[in-house]
Amino acid sequence: MNYVTMALVGLVAFEHVYIMVLEMFMWTKPRTLKVFGIAPELAAQTKNMGANQGLYNGFLAAGLVFGLLHSDYIFAQQLQIFFLSCVIVAAIFGTFTVKRSIILLQGMPAIFALLSVLILG
Repeated sequence: MNYVTMALVGLVAFEHVYIMVLEMFMWTKPRTLKVFGIAPELAAQTKNMGANQGLYNGFLAAGLVFGLLHSDYIFAQQLQIFFLSCVIVAAIFGTFTVKRSIILLQGMPAIFALLSVLILG
């Protein structure tokens, strides 16, 4: 596997681990409130929802890491394509329903990583 591809897929995985930590464990903390633009009162009311979102982001990261570590090159590439596509679809949906910057912050790294997987292997 190409090192550029591995780095880009790894970056997307790391980003989703970071989001998972914010959503699952730091939902009501000032840093998370600022990152997501959430009022403290709303964060307190939606703490369980944030944790649920975080779990899904953790699954995305786990799938990408699995794709990086799997010994069968073809299957690893298929995993990466699937999970990067999931991230891109989630970013598009989030852009239209939550915040426009999601396409830049989550979508673009995943798009670049997916292109790298498809072109460089």
